[in-house]
Amino acid sequence: MNKLFIIKIGGNVLDDPASLTKFLADFAAIKEPKILVHGGGKLATKTGELLGIKANMVNGRRITDAPTLNLVTMVYGGLVNKQLVARLQQLGCNALGVTGADGNLLKATKRPVGEIDYGFVGDIHPAGVNSTLLYFLLQQNTVPVFASLTHADGVMLNTNADTIASVLAIALSKHFDVRLIFCFEKKGVLRNIHDENSVIRTLTTNLYHELLMQGALADGILPKLENAFAAIRSGVREVLIGDATHLTSNTGQETIGTLVIK
Repeated sequence: MNKLFIIKIGGNVLDDPASLTKFLADFAAIKEPKILVHGGGKLATKTGELLGIKANMVNGRRITDAPTLNLVTMVYGGLVNKQLVARLQQLGCNALGVTGADGNLLKATKRPVGEIDYGFVGDIHPAGVNSTLLYFLLQQNTVPVFASLTHADGVMLNTNADTIASVLAIALSKHFDVRLIFCFEKKGVLRNIHDENSVIRTLTTNLYHELLMQGALADGILPKLENAFAAIRSGVREVLIGDATHLTSNTGQETIGTLVIK
């Protein structure tokens, strides 16, 4: 089975020109089939301030009312996505910028109102992935670049980029040997949050539960780990969490970050 890399980048890479330049060069150099998933929340917040749209965050998640939906559609699906695609084309990587609505690639459901009304936010399941079209694109050496937007009932929906990456990995694991990579500003999952070099090289389900019970994991890493283990439980063989600057190593055999396995 052919290898497929699904790589998610966040604001720490997008907001730093030097980091982004290195990342895109490393990403373009990957020979195997690959998919890039990106957010853009910090830029959306800055752009919103210029337009008089104030960010409303609850528990670290953006409340997406109608003006905010227009904002994130413009920033994620337009500005960020097309800039990334243009730069990848310059590097000889035939990228295709998409949202979940394009080709019905990611069909979601609007999150029901509970204790919090998150607004136009989408929840996505592997069954909502158009894996047939994605498989065809990848076979044609096309590199999908996903903005963190899905759709349902004729409406765009803001959707967590980590979740999109995880769901894509699950859906495509029937066609490929998938390694899902979450790139962020740390070298990996840290055993001691005060020691940048205390990277856990291999994180199993049992060790993960032990660290959870000890309260040893930083709050910020927990959503990534939840998505990582959801992918592992659903057939994805490997998930790696690590520094974007180590992408070349982390798409090879000698990984530097944290490899999440069963």
